[in-house]
Amino acid sequence: MKRVQLIVAYDGTNYCGWQVQPNGITVEEVLNRCLMELLREEIHVIGASRTDSGVHALGNVAVFDTQTKIPPEKLSFALNQRLPEDIRIQASFEAAPDFHPRRCNSTKTYEYKILNRTFSLPCERLYSYFVYLPLDVEAMREAAAYLVGEHDFKSFCSSRSQAEDTYRTIYSLEVRKEGEQIIIRISGNGFLYNMVRIIVGTLIKVGLHVYPPSYMQEILFAKDRDVAGPKAPAVGLTLVSIAYQTQLADSICVENEEGSYLLWQKEIVENGSGYLEIAHYKKELFSGLLERTARQAMRDGADTLYVRAPRNLAVGNLQTGEFVFEKCNQMPNTAYAKMWEKCLTHTDEYYIILQCGVMRREILDPKPR
Repeated sequence: MKRVQLIVAYDGTNYCGWQVQPNGITVEEVLNRCLMELLREEIHVIGASRTDSGVHALGNVAVFDTQTKIPPEKLSFALNQRLPEDIRIQASFEAAPDFHPRRCNSTKTYEYKILNRTFSLPCERLYSYFVYLPLDVEAMREAAAYLVGEHDFKSFCSSRSQAEDTYRTIYSLEVRKEGEQIIIRISGNGFLYNMVRIIVGTLIKVGLHVYPPSYMQEILFAKDRDVAGPKAPAVGLTLVSIAYQTQLADSICVENEEGSYLLWQKEIVENGSGYLEIAHYKKELFSGLLERTARQAMRDGADTLYVRAPRNLAVGNLQTGEFVFEKCNQMPNTAYAKMWEKCLTHTDEYYIILQCGVMRREILDPKPR
């Protein structure tokens, strides 16, 4: 048995999205059927992005397990002979047996195209959203800048979303004009249900001068879907690519409206230890930060996550989700922890240890100086 990875492009016009469902034909359903016909096996593909009805893709990722003797790199050619013309495999190759396209760190990039002219063009109607009123691209750019970075994107999430964690990181959000088209290109570590289309719908309102650019920040802080703009139609949206992370960055530094922290990841590979330094943070959001950072550290291979935070945040034992934090009185014997000890200057700081492997959290009192 081997796992094969596919890079899939499709025109989403005639499909009810990616994921198999009872009310219409989907891309996943067509791939399953064609693969079973080709390989004479029961096949169930797993997709990286479950795009909505009408959304297109240039580089979605899917995997499936098979016993076939056909070389993985040849499967794309054989499969394309059976697929309809609006679905094409761009590449196929063998993947690691444990590779799961939705459980690995990745950067997803989407583009949304707006046709901004007096009259629509029939040849563009399936791949761009027509807006006849002139849009202020500079105002849209200014508004887009507020969304870059790590934020709680609850305001930009459909009410039907089942996501418990609404924090995401946008690495870049560009708005550019090419002739009569306005192209919005967004890259991030993941997106909530309808998040990109709601962002686009809100940017269009800014471009029409319904909202000032600064209102984008108010929407973000509100954490309320009702204050954001409408969801833009699916027709203009394309999943451009999904790039998987091959190695962890040494550190991640975040500074936003909720606080400031540094996540040091270099020792995760070396000895299974990660470190979270919190300079300041909103107290009511502190436990959520610990919980989602802990899950991320475990997914990246950490056995232990050490956390340092001001005492006004870490008071007594703490339970967040299924995790419990308890006080203890020992310093970890690791290189980064020793550096912490040397630079400790405030007696009101705590050290917190998260034992990822046994789902355990422990808070260390500050060492006496």
